[in-house]
Amino acid sequence: MTAYVFPGQGSQFPGMGKDLYDADANARVFFEHANDVLGFRLTDVMFTGSEEDLKRTNVTQPAIFLHSVVKAKVMGDLFAPSMVAGHSLGEFSALVASGAMEFADGLKLVAARANAMQKACEQEPGTMAAIIGMEDATVETICHGIEGVVPANYNCPGQLVISGTVAGVNAACEALKAAGARRALVLPVGGAFHSQLMEPARAELATAIEHTPIIDPRCPIYQNVDGRPHTDPARIKANLIAQLTAPVRWTQIMQAMLADGAKKVVEVGPGNVLQGLFKKVDKELETAAA
Repeated sequence: MTAYVFPGQGSQFPGMGKDLYDADANARVFFEHANDVLGFRLTDVMFTGSEEDLKRTNVTQPAIFLHSVVKAKVMGDLFAPSMVAGHSLGEFSALVASGAMEFADGLKLVAARANAMQKACEQEPGTMAAIIGMEDATVETICHGIEGVVPANYNCPGQLVISGTVAGVNAACEALKAAGARRALVLPVGGAFHSQLMEPARAELATAIEHTPIIDPRCPIYQNVDGRPHTDPARIKANLIAQLTAPVRWTQIMQAMLADGAKKVVEVGPGNVLQGLFKKVDKELETAAA
């Protein structure tokens, strides 16, 4: 069984997607369709923009989504997943690639998500920090005692990202280091993603998701909010809405996919972050890039 996984924010790089655009006529159709849907030439920023240009939230999220989905589309019949998942933003890519959502609908949602998150960041500044070398349960216990901070990304065993107010995250970092964390590294992000500070964005995006058609995917999608496989469109929608303020349970997704029989993991999109995370769970696992 092969699992196909789709990366989230942070995997972007200058020039991303240009090789696909140049080499494949079908890919060019999707890239140009995306420019039309968004109302600006996203491809110009992807192909010739700087690293800083690509860090703008309204560019980063649609760029990663577009790169990932086009890669899956150009694979044609070779894209044959037994299961799919996407890390945070990547969940939208996984839904489109697995046939649960139309390309244009997914792109519109991703653009709306990026704008809503940016607004939430401006309304309520926050930050995130990566906690390395500590059991998840210990991080959870310490964060529970500090107001304004929550576990946000369960990336792999021994790597958990926390999120919340600047004061809360800074206090948590000090407490976690004192309790034995190997590292507590504040991340260069613009807000407290996957925390209650994203509630305005969740509320704004909920209506758009409710009105977006979602059908049964071609295979189960393992969703961020619970790490479990889903095929029911109503449950997929509810989980997608909850995602912005809930933690990304990527560790649980990886463990569940492996327990359910995944023998190979293929990362579809920019970068190789997710392959590395799977290797931390099972170093013998076969991984590849699409």
